[in-house]
Amino acid sequence: MERGNHTVTEFILLGFSTDPVMQMVLFVLFLGVYSLTLLGNTTLIILICNDSRLHTPMYFFIGNLSFLDLWYSSVYTPKILVTCISENKSISFAGCLSQFFFSAGLAYSECYLLAAMAYDRYAAISNPLLYAQAMSRKLCISLVVYSYTGGFVNAIILTSNTFTLDFCGDNVIDDFFCDVPPLIKLACDVRESYQSVLYFLLASNVITPTLLILASYLFIIAAILRIRSTQGRLKAFSTCSSHIISVTLYYGSILYIYSRPSSSYSLERDKMVSTFYTVLFPMLNPMIYSLRNKDVKEALRKLVKLAPSDI
Repeated sequence: MERGNHTVTEFILLGFSTDPVMQMVLFVLFLGVYSLTLLGNTTLIILICNDSRLHTPMYFFIGNLSFLDLWYSSVYTPKILVTCISENKSISFAGCLSQFFFSAGLAYSECYLLAAMAYDRYAAISNPLLYAQAMSRKLCISLVVYSYTGGFVNAIILTSNTFTLDFCGDNVIDDFFCDVPPLIKLACDVRESYQSVLYFLLASNVITPTLLILASYLFIIAAILRIRSTQGRLKAFSTCSSHIISVTLYYGSILYIYSRPSSSYSLERDKMVSTFYTVLFPMLNPMIYSLRNKDVKEALRKLVKLAPSDI
């Protein structure tokens, strides 16, 4: 792909620091986070597959979220680890494009999946007796397939529009992965049509799922208010608390990064926020959905053959 009088064949990822000591500290930190991410999400998937009590629509979606987080984290973290300990900070043009495509596709898919999980919580609370019928296996599978399809179709749109921009000057990306803000900084001129594409994708992949989640929770609140006992209301709300935390953390960071005009991007500040939703969030999700979950704890006891008092 020609850019002015030369061809861009690779980009240089600056990462977080050029100090060797700090790079080693960051390597250890990211390796620890990645290890916990792999352990937590893999364990949760095994528990859901292994224990028949977890074969419900809610855990079906949680299992798919864990699978998505495993894939999502693996798009970024291995390259971050290599960048921390290697003098070679380069990533090929094709490698940058691939990383960009998969990161966008998985991020958008997670937005849709979290919206599907909000609808699942509404179906469970509004009419628990008909929950199994309302959230049939066919519907659950369809919602997951639609989530991935919508995510990756929109990723194709974003990737094709981003990597046909005219890049000029150096090829240094002041970030730890290939993303919209740093790539825009390298572009000679960001067309108005490209900014329109970004707003369209923001509306279809982030704003629309957000509105669906808000609508689901409005109906959930109405259903909870119809429950007469305080204990019943608290129990109903507790089934949604993990999802609310997950949605708030994920959508908050996504909206912060991508809902602003490209002229207002601050790479240093955005780099820290990006670290949260790309590296830390996949590690936190298994904890969010399992720490206060009795069913998951019982499944873990059963798997490792521990007595109930041991956990």
